[in-house]
Amino acid sequence: MAVTQKQLLAIFEGAFITLQLTIIAILIGLIFGLFFALGRISKSKALNTISWTYIWVFRGTPLLLQILVIYYTLPSIGIKLSAFMSGIVALSLNSAAYLAEIIRAAILSIDKGQMEASKALGFSYYQAMFKIIIPQSYRRLIPPVGNEAIMLLKDSSLVSTMGITELLRTSRIMVNSNGDSIYYALAAVIYLFFTTIFTLIFQKLEAKYSVYE
Repeated sequence: MAVTQKQLLAIFEGAFITLQLTIIAILIGLIFGLFFALGRISKSKALNTISWTYIWVFRGTPLLLQILVIYYTLPSIGIKLSAFMSGIVALSLNSAAYLAEIIRAAILSIDKGQMEASKALGFSYYQAMFKIIIPQSYRRLIPPVGNEAIMLLKDSSLVSTMGITELLRTSRIMVNSNGDSIYYALAAVIYLFFTTIFTLIFQKLEAKYSVYE
């Protein structure tokens, strides 16, 4: 059966929603991930405990369960979010937990002498982190962050449980309506296209920052 223009448009709209969810979630995840990574290596016992607990919870429970809790349970305590916003929140929080460990490992891989040299030059701990240590970790961060972005792209399909018509749900609706599995093939091609673009972007970033090592 030939795919109609209307169906193609619906699939592309679903693909755009998938891309939106992924990009927004990975950006928010990086911000929160950096915060929790610094908390994990902080000398403050309170910050370390809070960060460890957060990472433990979000890495130790299924993403689907997190989505369901945010969308269906939070309204019972007065926090009601739209399906799309719930998807953003769940994906971002989950991504932040994994990115926190990625960032922490990259920071700890930098020679400790860099921090000591920074302090000798009069930098505070956080000045040294943001001006000296973290910039040096970019090259080591890029490959695992790229992998996390690709995983997040695929995991975004889980938001379909809330009725969001992202790429996979759109394809499933079309297959259920006429029994033709060609829509799954189209979805697979689009997912492959997105993952290829992400891979190329992160490869270029890695090549760019590798000159500093």
